[in-house]
Amino acid sequence: MGSCVARPSKLIGVRKGDYPKSKSGRPYFNSKCSRKSKSSRTSNNKVLKDPLEENILHKYEIGNELGRGEFGITYQCFELETGEAYACKKISKAKLKTDIDIEDVQREVEILRHLPKHPNLVSYKDAFEDDEAVYLVMELCRGGELFDRIVAKGHYTERAAAKVIKTILEIVKVCHEHGVIHRDLKPENFLLADESETAPIKVIDFGLSIFYEP
Repeated sequence: MGSCVARPSKLIGVRKGDYPKSKSGRPYFNSKCSRKSKSSRTSNNKVLKDPLEENILHKYEIGNELGRGEFGITYQCFELETGEAYACKKISKAKLKTDIDIEDVQREVEILRHLPKHPNLVSYKDAFEDDEAVYLVMELCRGGELFDRIVAKGHYTERAAAKVIKTILEIVKVCHEHGVIHRDLKPENFLLADESETAPIKVIDFGLSIFYEP
């Protein structure tokens, strides 16, 4: 359901610690419904059990699109109070056609809230909901996808590849220790925190993840 990726080309004119703080400009969101199964959403049309009641635009300014998935589009956003940049995944309600779709979104939010702070897990910030969509605000990763880094390098040394795999296995271990199975591990779902060669990788996209009991 989208990503928290920020490619360098999407951050033109934006430097760390130098983010716009004004409320100027209206964000734009475009969503098209492509699935036709019937929804059984509750009568109040709510998806999340306890979203923040305030409008997301009262707290964040929405910026450029960063990426998109089957259900959601991820935008760069800025916290109005601090100017700090984050990633905001907008999940269109028009595409949540079945109970399973809705439960997947609910579970994704629950999992993000449940998992601990960890240098290799993307950090959760806020969740909002309005009549149009659910909005998940998360840590912004500026280095792009691990997939793109692999393609750009052409090849990894055995030592470098071992280091990446070790980190991925450590991430899996942390998730499993907290009763979560990711179920969608692939290079596209690992982002680099920044553009440096030594940037830590962070797992994202818990849309297919589940809780489990031993």
